[in-house]
Amino acid sequence: MRIDAYQLNSATPIICLRCLIRLTTRRRRPVFEATNKPSVRNAATAASPLFRRDYFSANKGCFPFSSNLIPQRLKLGPLQDEDSREIAKAIPCKVKAETGEPIASKARDTLDTELPHRRRRRLKAEAQESGILKDVIPPDASSRLSSLSTTLPQSSLRRHLSLYLSLSKPRLSFLIVLTTAAAYSLYPVPALLLPEVTTSPSLSALTLVFLTSGTAFCSASANALNMLMEPEHDAKMSRTRNRPIVRGYIGKKGAVLFAVLAGTVGIGGLYFGVNPTVAFLGGLNIFLYAGVYTPLKRISVLNTWVGAVVGGIPPLMGWAAAAGQTATGAGDWKELLLSEESIGGWLLAAFLYAWQFPHFNALSWTIREEYKHAGYRMLAWVNPRMNGRVAFRYAVVSFPICGALWWFGITDQGFLITSSIVNTWIVREAWRFWRRDGYKGSARGLFWAGVWHLPVVMVLAMAHKKGLWEGVWQRLNGETTEEGLWISDEDEDDPLSAEETLQDPTRPLTPPVTS
Repeated sequence: MRIDAYQLNSATPIICLRCLIRLTTRRRRPVFEATNKPSVRNAATAASPLFRRDYFSANKGCFPFSSNLIPQRLKLGPLQDEDSREIAKAIPCKVKAETGEPIASKARDTLDTELPHRRRRRLKAEAQESGILKDVIPPDASSRLSSLSTTLPQSSLRRHLSLYLSLSKPRLSFLIVLTTAAAYSLYPVPALLLPEVTTSPSLSALTLVFLTSGTAFCSASANALNMLMEPEHDAKMSRTRNRPIVRGYIGKKGAVLFAVLAGTVGIGGLYFGVNPTVAFLGGLNIFLYAGVYTPLKRISVLNTWVGAVVGGIPPLMGWAAAAGQTATGAGDWKELLLSEESIGGWLLAAFLYAWQFPHFNALSWTIREEYKHAGYRMLAWVNPRMNGRVAFRYAVVSFPICGALWWFGITDQGFLITSSIVNTWIVREAWRFWRRDGYKGSARGLFWAGVWHLPVVMVLAMAHKKGLWEGVWQRLNGETTEEGLWISDEDEDDPLSAEETLQDPTRPLTPPVTS
């Protein structure tokens, strides 16, 4: 039995192309079933279904061809697939106020005349609009790692490593390290340290190793202290109820020891491997996150703004780490953070500060009832309208910040175009989140837009670093850069000496001191 395309009524959109292909394709028989006996071959052919059960189980009478073409064993009642049954159970049945007679909803009226995959999609959309099915944010990485560790042997090293890694909130720590490394790589290298002038690397790779590892340890310490201070409240929320301290997989003494050890290693690595200013910023972040932001969550909605400051410090750390290698003065915090060259670090910090509001406001709206039950004062339930406005406002701020990165010479002009595409995406999702008050999937859309927005913009900024592609092009062509080479006043008075300096980069730039 085979159904051709001309047998279908083309005027009525009742079947999609994928369904048609699967209907008209015979199941390939395994090799071991092949036989030359007619009786066995006919029996195998009759036993192999030409129509998939899940496509026709709820389509009684929806096809224009005769119903006797469908085998009797395929004439099944509606809602034979499990997903449709579960969704349909969630749809309430309306009742007439006068007679008490139930009124079938539009979903139930069309269950017998709709393809199953389209029915599931429609039922899910209707259930979300009615508030029966809510957007679900997946558990955080700490809860997942904690649950995964329970499948490992109790005394194994992998189990202990997984549990202590879950204390660090690895996904959040990875984003923090990424922003720190991105700021370090975006620092403009002075002309005096270009490869044409010196054979040593412009920025130390060893310093980058100390910077990223120290930042990761500081983040792990702050996150461990955060979990240590609120296990009874984390137990009330679905995203955090499986964290290791809540479940009792790690004791409080072990968590304190891990936090102190990680903080000591992180700050010490930043102090001895980078510079004291970066080490101070790392210790300040631990204090702000664990000592200010965590207790403030149960006091005021301003905790979100304090948390945004915490998120904006890591790129400033990366910028100060790079600036410390090229400092011409004392190299103290004033020179690294308050000089004219530090504007790029503050712009990156401002971008991280603004990014956190649309991302976190969407997350908190989805689980606003859990935050309320746990006693955390978040805008999502204290003032939902303001929650949407704040998310949209700070999403729009990403445009001028990215423009300022180009204006001050941190990135090239192409960054304006590429970053605007990504910024438009998150602004669009933030607008939908604000206008729809978080409903109709707008909160989930903004949440995932924020997840991708940060790393994509950071990678684009590194790819569009000012002078990067010009340098690559010049090296491919064997050209040397003559711009920006510093020449002393004595060399300017001597044209021959200046010309030799440009032709021979290894020649000392300053004349020897004569007595």
